[in-house]
Amino acid sequence: MKKTRAVISGVHGWVPEYILTNQELETMVDTNDEWIVSRTGIKERRILKGENQGTSVIGTEAVKGLLKKTNTNPEDIDLIICATVTPDMPFPATANIIADNVGAKNSFSFDISAACSGFLYALTMGSQFIETGMHKKVIVVGADKMSSIIDYTDRATCIIFGDGGGAVLLEPTTEEVGIMDSLLHADGSGAPYLHMKAGGSRKPASLETVNAREHFAFQEGATVFKFAVTNMAEVSAQIMERNGLTSEDVSWLVPHQANKRIIDATANRMGVGPDKVMMNIEKYGNTTAGTLPLCLWDYESQLKKGDNIILAAFGGGFTWGSIYLKWGYDPK
Repeated sequence: MKKTRAVISGVHGWVPEYILTNQELETMVDTNDEWIVSRTGIKERRILKGENQGTSVIGTEAVKGLLKKTNTNPEDIDLIICATVTPDMPFPATANIIADNVGAKNSFSFDISAACSGFLYALTMGSQFIETGMHKKVIVVGADKMSSIIDYTDRATCIIFGDGGGAVLLEPTTEEVGIMDSLLHADGSGAPYLHMKAGGSRKPASLETVNAREHFAFQEGATVFKFAVTNMAEVSAQIMERNGLTSEDVSWLVPHQANKRIIDATANRMGVGPDKVMMNIEKYGNTTAGTLPLCLWDYESQLKKGDNIILAAFGGGFTWGSIYLKWGYDPK
């Protein structure tokens, strides 16, 4: 009897219209385009503007586009998982709001918070619901409105992050395609280097926390960079070795879009040339849980059935991991 796997049968992304360029950032903080590009590879990022516009807007638009392009009835969706660190509110889950917005009346839904590795965590979990036979149609969303937690007077963080996200549809298959393997890790001792100081149960919002600007993302850049380079590259190499893959076997590396230097280091460790590396960091910056599905969406027309794809990410917490998948369909 053939093994049932979860295969990605469709992908769609969405980004806001407003473009925040490096040139505009030059008017906000002490920085310049050359400095930003040379250190991060980022030229612009998208920002979600307007009142009552949360991460659910990004997720909803991505899922609506996904349902349309895959000709899927929303009432046939069994489960929606949303990976995000910028939920619309502490509760209900942003996934619940997305499900309601798209008419997925028969699904259950929940959020996963694993920072920039969130989409990997959610994709692994979603695939397991398919593999066990519990569900036939699972949607995994990775989306963040990072502008809502970024201090635009802090040049260490405001140059990096943007808003956006994407979604994939998972369905069962007995073909040799789909989610083949995953390696996920976490190390809570990394929390001091990348976190948000206030707004949770440990330090609830108050006049003092707001005045101290503690409701923004804090990052100790040098430490995070060192951990990211080492761990994202290592876990990618490990999943290749575990599955007997050489660099020639890999069709595409889909790396988290945090910093071009981290992406280059990961590709070098894997022995993968730049022609096999998905990169759109120059357009969107770091959209946290949104980067991997946005890459798949941007490169979808270049993917072929059976392509060996390695996804890799590193995020606050610390969290990191890699997924090996075989692409499930040819370009349409």
